[in-house]
Amino acid sequence: MDRAPGVSVRLKLTLSYAGFLMVAGALLLAAVWVFLLRYVPDRAMLINPDERPTGGVFPIRSVLLSVFAPRAFAVLAFLLVFGLVGGWLLAGRMLAPLTRITAATRLASTGSLSHRILLPGRKDEFRELADAFDTMLVRLEEHVAEQRRFAANASHELRTPLAISKSLIDVARSDPTHDTGEIIERLHAVNTRAIDLTEALLLLSRAGQRSFTREQVDLSLLAEEATETLLPLAEKLGVTIETSGEIAPADGSPALLLQLTMNLVHNAIVHNLPGQGTVSVDTSVRPKSVVLTVENTGDKLTPQVVSTLTAPFQRGTERIHTDHAGVGLGLAIVDTIARAHDGTLTLTPRTGGGISVSVELPRSPRTPAGDASAN
Repeated sequence: MDRAPGVSVRLKLTLSYAGFLMVAGALLLAAVWVFLLRYVPDRAMLINPDERPTGGVFPIRSVLLSVFAPRAFAVLAFLLVFGLVGGWLLAGRMLAPLTRITAATRLASTGSLSHRILLPGRKDEFRELADAFDTMLVRLEEHVAEQRRFAANASHELRTPLAISKSLIDVARSDPTHDTGEIIERLHAVNTRAIDLTEALLLLSRAGQRSFTREQVDLSLLAEEATETLLPLAEKLGVTIETSGEIAPADGSPALLLQLTMNLVHNAIVHNLPGQGTVSVDTSVRPKSVVLTVENTGDKLTPQVVSTLTAPFQRGTERIHTDHAGVGLGLAIVDTIARAHDGTLTLTPRTGGGISVSVELPRSPRTPAGDASAN
């Protein structure tokens, strides 16, 4: 933003210091005049040497004023010079941290987010500002790095279905006798996957921006709805679902929290032991929070692998693409939705295989509308 040049803060502070010093000096000299010189008589008085041993003439007001005034002006001039020089030096010293903060801000505006102010000294307003700015730079650098990785991964994931679609179209154009029904089916499957990925990306962006209205939501009811919706998929894959828990009231977006629950249950069903797996969905209430926990059986996972599962397009096992494998954004969306609701996502590998995923959200202070609980 272009602004007209103005007086620097250092000069303003210098003039303020000098002006304050001049006012204080003038008040002091005025006090001397009011409370001292005003009581000096205007006419000279002779003192009888016989009455007082000191003797002499008592000074009159005009004489004292003629002596006092020039020196008073000299003192004021000294105070002015002293205030300007001292104020300039003092203002420069006081504003030195602000200069470092300004330099760091300009570096950040050019895209250099790795610079830190690291202002030394004890805590004061400038150091609080510098520490807050450093914290903002850290988070901004992490956010930019995450967005770059996400954009690269999303571009890679979207490029694959587009490349497959182009290849299928090229085959249909080069070989008119080829079975068009098979090509159409494959194009439909590829386009469906691309649409699912795009919708997941939009949902992830919406959750991250927190652009939703908060309402009271019972996580136990969402768990019931998710398990009922995904029960046909679980039966098809031979996975048993068990639900339990109590009323778990939280404040948030019903649609996003339902999507969070659906993603957790869907992941637990798909990434499971085929034909003999189990999924456990539970809700619990703590003094200040509510917890949704989804556990499943499956392959053994190391803590190192589990720590990467919330990253976009990551899976716990090999990157397979089946009909129900998803687009690799399930837990990334869950993590984003949880953080958007001021909650936390915790992933813990189970000893016998599989994983336990818990989402902890702040408990709603209001009383739930109904008394229904998870079965």
